[in-house]
Amino acid sequence: MLTPALWEAMLDDLDAVSPLVDDVRPGLAFLDMHGIGGDVQAWMAQTRKVLAPFEWALRIGAGSNKIGALAAAHVADGHVCEPGKESEMLAPLPLALLDVEPATIERLRLLGIERLGELARLPHGPFVRRFGAAAANWHALASGIDRRPFNPRGHAVAIEASIFGEGHAADEAQVFFALRMLLARICADLDCCGKRAGGLRLVIELEDADMCTFEVPLATPTAQERTMFDMLRAKLEGATFNAPIVGLRLQALQLEEGGEAQALFTAGDFDSQRVAVTIARLEAVLGESVARARTRDAHVLEERFTYEPFKLCHHERSDTELVEGERSRRVVPQLRLLEVREVPVQLRGGEPAIVDRQVVRRCVGPWRVSERPYTPSPVTRDEYDVVLENGTFARIYRQGSHWYLRGVYE
Repeated sequence: MLTPALWEAMLDDLDAVSPLVDDVRPGLAFLDMHGIGGDVQAWMAQTRKVLAPFEWALRIGAGSNKIGALAAAHVADGHVCEPGKESEMLAPLPLALLDVEPATIERLRLLGIERLGELARLPHGPFVRRFGAAAANWHALASGIDRRPFNPRGHAVAIEASIFGEGHAADEAQVFFALRMLLARICADLDCCGKRAGGLRLVIELEDADMCTFEVPLATPTAQERTMFDMLRAKLEGATFNAPIVGLRLQALQLEEGGEAQALFTAGDFDSQRVAVTIARLEAVLGESVARARTRDAHVLEERFTYEPFKLCHHERSDTELVEGERSRRVVPQLRLLEVREVPVQLRGGEPAIVDRQVVRRCVGPWRVSERPYTPSPVTRDEYDVVLENGTFARIYRQGSHWYLRGVYE
């Protein structure tokens, strides 16, 4: 019997064939062989070799997609479905190959559809309307078209540390010292893997061969040694043991991704010296000067910003001055440039009245912009700012007899 534990062990051994294994269900898995050296026969031989210790009957097939490989394995062990031959190989195979519910298969049989080739020849529209949205996928698979993504199985990461030695620990301080040693190793491994632990499991082995297990949940997944130590110490307070401790084993549980976006500096922790050091490090890594973007007045939209060297300003204003300055500053909408696209525009009195089927509530312009004025063929355009009935505040321009949307204000 193929138990879950046995299947997991087989999947682990398949990593020796390909690092990308799609576990569909117990007994069925697909391997992505892109970039793996050798040919199809060598891949099959390697698969049989790594799974031989399990003494399990295998059917292996190969194809350019999942349905092709599955059809090849169904036809014969070791068979290969050549690219472009999927529909031909699938045609005589039974409907059960698609993992369709038995009740649906019975309905199809009543309609005289028993093979995949017969299903593929059905009109797509009427078939989908009668059997639902899932039928579109069945129809494509029966035709040899497989759009299902390849989902590699995740690899379990076991992070644990243990300490055993001659003698025993009968003093509380000795136990906590040993725990700190284990936590240092655990946190180092978490840091290397970019993980955080949501819980800990501590197993204590006593001199009389007894084992004590403590489950320690963490309120927030973390990789901080101090936090973990405080939780372990609180868990052990008041615990008594019938014999001296001779061994400890600590395991990190409920691993999560450890990346967390954080700002370099907070509003209340700004230090110009630290900023200068950070900039110096960035420039050393990038190999170029750090710059900041500045806006400036210019007729051409693409020239309304520039990059300037980043410099620290040593003049610091008080919080009150900053607040008053923000209050007195006029809010100016920022123009977000979009990919240029042509839009239909209707004029009234020489001005845009309808833009992209939206009535213009207000129009300002035009501004004549001339690009490359000193070249033999200068480009001239008239730009307008318009407020549309749907609330959009946009920049459009006319070039020749065509109108284009350049951006929107935010």
